[in-house]
Order: sequence, then C-alpha cells, then structure tokens
Amino acid sequence: MMEADDLLRSRFAVSPLFELENLLRKLSGLSPHRLPAAWSARLTPVYRRLRATTDLDVVLALQSRTYGPGFVAPPPRSLAQSVEDDLATVRTMALPDARREIARCLSLRPVSDKRILGILRSEEVVERIARALETAWHELLAADWLQLRALCERDVVHRAGQLSRSGWAEALDGLHRRLRWRSGAIELLQSAEHRTVHPGGQGLLLVPSVFVWPQVAAHIDRPWPATLIYPARGIAALWETPATADPGALGALVGRTRAVLLAALDQPASTTQLARSLGLATGAVGDHLATLHDAGLLTKARSGRSVLYRRTPLGDALIAASPNPADR
Repeated sequence: MMEADDLLRSRFAVSPLFELENLLRKLSGLSPHRLPAAWSARLTPVYRRLRATTDLDVVLALQSRTYGPGFVAPPPRSLAQSVEDDLATVRTMALPDARREIARCLSLRPVSDKRILGILRSEEVVERIARALETAWHELLAADWLQLRALCERDVVHRAGQLSRSGWAEALDGLHRRLRWRSGAIELLQSAEHRTVHPGGQGLLLVPSVFVWPQVAAHIDRPWPATLIYPARGIAALWETPATADPGALGALVGRTRAVLLAALDQPASTTQLARSLGLATGAVGDHLATLHDAGLLTKARSGRSVLYRRTPLGDALIAASPNPADR
C-alpha cells in the first residue's frame, strides 16, 4: 500500500548506469526489442570491440532476460545523478553482498566459460566490473548522454505538472500501460506475472529511461528502495524521426530551426534541455525562443532556476496546420 509517508518521500531521478545496462541488453540480444537501425549500425562495432578487449563479457554473464544484478545499476538518488556517482556506488558494494547477487544471477543463467567464472569468483570482481562499466559508458553512451538526459528531464517536468493537477493516481496510470494504481497500491503487469510494488514507508523512486523503451522495469528487492523505471516521453519519436526531418511549410514561414523548436514544445522545456535534446547551440536556441515568444507563439514561466517555454494556442494552431511539421 502507498501510505501518506510514501507519497511525501517519492521522487524522480535519472540513472546513467541503468541506461547503460539496458543498452547492453539490446546490443547483446537479451532484450527482445532491438535498437533502431541507425543506432545499431553505429554502436555494434564498438560493442564487439569492447567484448574482445575488456571484461564486458563478465558484466553480460550476469544478465538474463528477466534479471540483472542490482549493484551493476544501483538506483539513483536524484535528478543530478552522474555516472561518476553510480560508479562510486558500484565500487562500495561489499564483496559478500556482491557474491550473493552473482550467485543468484548464475542460478538463473549458468556460465561455463572458465575465464569469466574465474573473474566472478575473484577478490577483485567488483572493481573489474566497475572498470568494464566505466569503459563501456565512455565508449558507447557518453557522447549521447546530454541529449538523452534532456529527454528524461523534460519527462519529469511533464509528470510534475500531472501531479500538481491530478494527483498520484493519474500520474502513475500514465507512466506505462503495464503500470496501474489500484486500491492504494501500484501493480506491475508483466506477461508472466503480476507484481505489486510496496514502498514500505520509504517512498517510491520514479526513473524515466531511454533504453527501457518500450518496456517497464522495477527494483523491488531489498535493500534497494522501491523503484519504477519507465519509458520517458518522446523516446519513440527519437527512434522513429530522423534528426534532419523537414519541417515543411512551417519551416519556410518561420525558419527551419524555429519550426523544429516550436514542434518540440508541446510540453514545457528549458533552453538547455532543448539544446541538448535537439543537438543545437544553447545561445542560438535562446535567440530563437525569444523571437517565437515575442511573436506570441510561446509562453514562458520560471520553475526554480529554469525558465520553461511552451507553445501557446496560436503556436499549436500553426503546428496543426503545417502539412509536414517536424514532430510528425
């Protein structure tokens, strides 16, 4: 049951290593869902090189279709979580605790490779896994992280707005089709089983994710906090829409970049978030937003230290009337 204390202590966070773990699951074939062709073509050669030259196979050996060791992707603490924070947590894992998780992983997916088993049974297994994760992060994901993190941050802005307008029930029901709020509890509907998430008075950690898409995941085993990982809004468009999409007639009217920005602002976003998610210079984005705001196509409002922009009804009408807007 979600008690009052759970609601008060629930929060959003981002998880760099969870993103890496799910990217590796897609590249390795453990996930039934593949990366888009362009991402796969770019990352697969790097992934294969890392398997041949690092201990990445040791990390992969601990993954199965339904489970992965919690200490490889520890639940994050906040929206400011960095990969350095995650790796520091991995390295503090006590060896006896790591060995218990490793034993559970091997019971689900036995390993026969003697080299991998030797590393998994060694005294330095935690550090070797941490080093493999660190290298994989920098080689596979670091270059895209600012853009992907911005998409997750925009999702949090949207969910926070839902919470303020309609409360937890609607916000949780909208996270994923397999998540639902029932009688004060959160149910996770999986193909093989239904599980109920019990925060136990410690609150719920909500983590928007890129590479979990189109699935949903949860940490429900102690000592980790109850954690729900769900696909961030806009991820499907990231996979399906080329970055060079033609904004059509609207681009001819206001300019291509302004048309792309206008199309992206169906939900509030800051200048920095837009620049990261669209791969544009922050200063240029700020200038374009100011022009669109002065033309009455955007509104802006301060939220903490950020200024969030969003389309006005006039901006919505322009997007709807465009025969080939950038967000289609």
